[in-house]
Amino acid sequence: MNAWDRVLVALPDAAKDIKLNLQSVLEGGALSDDQRWGVALASAAVTRNQALEDALLERGKDVFDARIIEDSIAAASLMAMNNVYYRFRHMIEKPEYSQKPARLRMNRLSRPATGRADFELMCLAVSAINGCESCVKAHERAVLAGGLTEDHVHDAVRLAATIRAAAVALDTAALAKRAIPAFKQSFGAKPVQP
Repeated sequence: MNAWDRVLVALPDAAKDIKLNLQSVLEGGALSDDQRWGVALASAAVTRNQALEDALLERGKDVFDARIIEDSIAAASLMAMNNVYYRFRHMIEKPEYSQKPARLRMNRLSRPATGRADFELMCLAVSAINGCESCVKAHERAVLAGGLTEDHVHDAVRLAATIRAAAVALDTAALAKRAIPAFKQSFGAKPVQP
């Protein structure tokens, strides 16, 4: 069994919708292959779910090259920093913090290995997962200014949301295997009907 099939099998029954969505968001839509797989891998990287990362690398092996992989990693790691910093500035709502220079290096934003708009799309997806409003807005503007459309933005965020959900489902699969049978045995509960 390959890594992709192992991920699909590992998803618990409670995540059937996620399994179906995971397969559909990786097909068609407004995104190019490079954009789709870059967004998918950056989204998986930020979830830190190695099984999902490996499965996506395998599934997209005909598309991936070093540029896409490097930019996916760069987007995930840069946004790990920026999303915390800019979310803080936004949440604290004190102009004093907004007027202070960030003094955080972000050179990759101006010199990505892939195209600028594609890299911004990866950063947008990661920022959506991390829940940074100001970063989401900034990257959405940059994506549109770079010539992509709202359909690209929409498809990238749908993909990021599904990758995040798959990572959560995979991380909680052990809970489902452990808790549901124990609950049924202890309390004589009937199986939940979908």
